[in-house]
Amino acid sequence: MPLSHSNVRTSTAALVGLAAGALGGLFGVGGGLIIVPGLVGFAHMDRRLAHGTSLAATLPIATASLITYLAYGNVDWPVALFLAIGAIAGAILGTQLLKVIPKRMLTIVFVITVVATAGRLFLGTDAAGRDELTVGVALLLVVVGFLTGTLAGLLGIGGGVIMVPAMVVLLGEVPVVAKGTSVAVIVPTAIMGTIRNRKNANVDIRVAAVVGLCGVVSAVIGGTIADRLSDDVSNVMFAALLIFVAITQLLTLRSRDAPPQQPVVSAERAD
Repeated sequence: MPLSHSNVRTSTAALVGLAAGALGGLFGVGGGLIIVPGLVGFAHMDRRLAHGTSLAATLPIATASLITYLAYGNVDWPVALFLAIGAIAGAILGTQLLKVIPKRMLTIVFVITVVATAGRLFLGTDAAGRDELTVGVALLLVVVGFLTGTLAGLLGIGGGVIMVPAMVVLLGEVPVVAKGTSVAVIVPTAIMGTIRNRKNANVDIRVAAVVGLCGVVSAVIGGTIADRLSDDVSNVMFAALLIFVAITQLLTLRSRDAPPQQPVVSAERAD
């Protein structure tokens, strides 16, 4: 008996969830970098709907990752608080922009940011642990959180690709602690973004549940592996992930710029 379209989409969502969970647990990101292209390319979901569904699916994945990082004591709660203040506000803005804004300029800025950050991580960082939080640093964290929350609401990503390297580069945060802190921020961001996306009819809760629940197990495994990675290996792996993200975003721009194919006209004309 042939599989129905609904069954195929469910199976695809499950596989996407497993991959996204592993990515989320290992790198402290929401998994949207895998979920969005997976839902669009393999489940043939509308891109706008895929972005909203991705953000909803990151909630159980990020929650499972957070529990794992907490078990190893790898969450910096004061930093998470200031990031979350900005991220929740940003998520409100991002989900609103999802309805109206063209994404080309934001994509270009995003690519420049992640490439610059990847280069900094490849060169190495002083990751001995952060100093005491000052007012200036706290305000900077709110701004970083606002940016990541906006990206989460607009692009359906958790924002860890910005938060983790920002904490490592700007604060000298130990990479594994930066990852745990990142998923702590992603949880409230995903909740706020999903509430907003449901009001705008930009989320498929059923698919999000399949993706998220299937990602829970692999998220725990990824978080456990992350605790055992050296800082240098962790930085290089995350930098490689950022380069991959930049390439995929550039390919998206290229596909949008490609001229439409002209219809083939037969050389023979009917008399």
